[in-house]
Amino acid sequence: MVARERPPGRIAVPIDVEQLYRRYGIMVLRRCRRLLGDEEAAADAMHDVFVQLTRRREVLTAEAPSSLLYTIATQICLNRLRTLRRRPETRDEALLDSIAQAEEPGGRAWARLVLRRVLGPEPSSTRAMATMYYVDGMTLDEVARVTGLSVPGVRKRLKQLRTRVAALAEPT
Repeated sequence: MVARERPPGRIAVPIDVEQLYRRYGIMVLRRCRRLLGDEEAAADAMHDVFVQLTRRREVLTAEAPSSLLYTIATQICLNRLRTLRRRPETRDEALLDSIAQAEEPGGRAWARLVLRRVLGPEPSSTRAMATMYYVDGMTLDEVARVTGLSVPGVRKRLKQLRTRVAALAEPT
C-alpha cells in the first residue's frame, strides 16, 4: 500500500497518530532497526515516521495503516543511509582518536594514521564491533545483542577484520 492523499470528495477524518503509535510503534522500530543497524538511529527514525505522519495526517488515508507506516519507515531509513554515505559521521573517528592517545610528539598522529588505514575501509558497524569487543571488553554475545546480529555474524566480521590487519602487518 502506498500512502495516498485523500480524494477530494471524501470526508476528512484525521488519522489518530497516538493510537497508531501504540499499535504499530514496535513494528516501525523493528523495521528501522533492521535497516539502520543501530538502536539509537532506529529510535530517532521511528519518531520521525510518526512526526511525518502527524504533519500529513489531514491529507493521508489510513486504509492499511501497517503498510503505510512500513513504507514511511523504509523511506526515512533509506534517506538516512543515503545521507550517511554522502556525509559520513565522524563519531567513530573521535572515539578511535581518544583511544589512540600516545605520549611521543608524533605518536598520536602515527596512531591515527594506523587506525585509519586499518579501520578506514571497514563499515562503521564493523568498526563499532571491533571497539566494543577489543577496547570495551564486551563478549561476543553482548556485541551481538547491541548490534542486532547473531554471535556467528559478529565472529565472522571480527575474523575478517583480523585477517585484513594481519595482511597489512605482513612485510611487502
